[in-house]
Amino acid sequence: MGKMAAAVGSVATLAAEPGEDAFRKLFRFYRQSRPGTADLGAVIDFSAAHTARGTGPGARKVVKSQLSVSSVSDQDAHRAGLQPVSKWQAYGLQGYPGFIFIPNPFLPGYQWHWVKQCLKLYSQKPNVCNLDKHMSQEETQDLWEQSKELLRYKEVNKRRPRSLLEKLRWVTLGYHYNWDSKKYSADHYTPFPSDLAFLSEQVAAACGFQGFRAEAGILNYYRLDSTLGIHVDRSELDHSKPLLSFSFGQSAIFLLGGLKRDEAPTAMFMHSGDIMVMSGFSRLLNHAVPRVLPSPQGESLPCCLETPLPAVLPRDSVVQPCSEEDWQVCTRYLKTARVNMTVRQVLAADQDFPSEPAEENQRDLTLEGFCHLDDDNSQVKRMKLDPDS
Repeated sequence: MGKMAAAVGSVATLAAEPGEDAFRKLFRFYRQSRPGTADLGAVIDFSAAHTARGTGPGARKVVKSQLSVSSVSDQDAHRAGLQPVSKWQAYGLQGYPGFIFIPNPFLPGYQWHWVKQCLKLYSQKPNVCNLDKHMSQEETQDLWEQSKELLRYKEVNKRRPRSLLEKLRWVTLGYHYNWDSKKYSADHYTPFPSDLAFLSEQVAAACGFQGFRAEAGILNYYRLDSTLGIHVDRSELDHSKPLLSFSFGQSAIFLLGGLKRDEAPTAMFMHSGDIMVMSGFSRLLNHAVPRVLPSPQGESLPCCLETPLPAVLPRDSVVQPCSEEDWQVCTRYLKTARVNMTVRQVLAADQDFPSEPAEENQRDLTLEGFCHLDDDNSQVKRMKLDPDS
């Protein structure tokens, strides 16, 4: 209780900048926060035992969420690398109807598959990434192959050149989001990964959204100095379906605000394996990631990633084996990084994209990638672009 009071006091004494709203003030506070101090005393930790008992930071806001256990068979959950839904814990927050937080429901070792897919497979063409802005398609054809030796054998230091994977900031899947127009279009589409679609369908069904279709994905690749600006995901044409978020690697602070930015947000930890679902009222709320937290043990993996993927997988599993060599590369990357997958349904059943002038569907790769994920070493802050949408 003392740490929480100290954290609230620290926020209260933080001087507001001219024109700064309540969300931006807390974003700035957590961006500058010091791990291991009272600065993080008010951050909700859904995976902590005291949260389940109704004590600890923000506990009065935390409520249990009911899941649709019968909507996902144990076999289908296992196929996606998930525990039976009956074993999941699910929480909501008072004042945020439609928000569901599921602390790591993955089976031991199965996160390996999703990490490997984000780094090795989903980053490949024809998917779109931030590096396309200044590199040819041939140069970004296989980021994994071009990066794995640097990551596997070279010690992390500032003198060695960064691999292309370490320069990766975002990848889009399915209907590719246009960062300039903030729209999707029918003519900018590549097949959505079937394994990620299956995982998303099971999670959506467990949360009461049977029939969810995974049509678009945005993968964000965070370094320890990265942030995600305050924004609302409103570009999808059907807001009745949820937004799903999957986190892997180092922990981060997530801020969930209100419909307007003058409402102070609620802060919570996102750990490796955690899943968030934003639906209903919470689907169009402001949110952001002001801080990725380094491991307290130095450069190391979260404990849940130390268990290897089983050598023998179910015959019908969408999860694929992960070699020791591949996991070495993933480990080197994740010791100082976090990966987040967000999955959305863009169109309602029988809905089509509205007709637009051809020029509005043109992608502007000179701007793409500069209004979403920021880090201290990027040129984002030097460009006069609003990171919020």
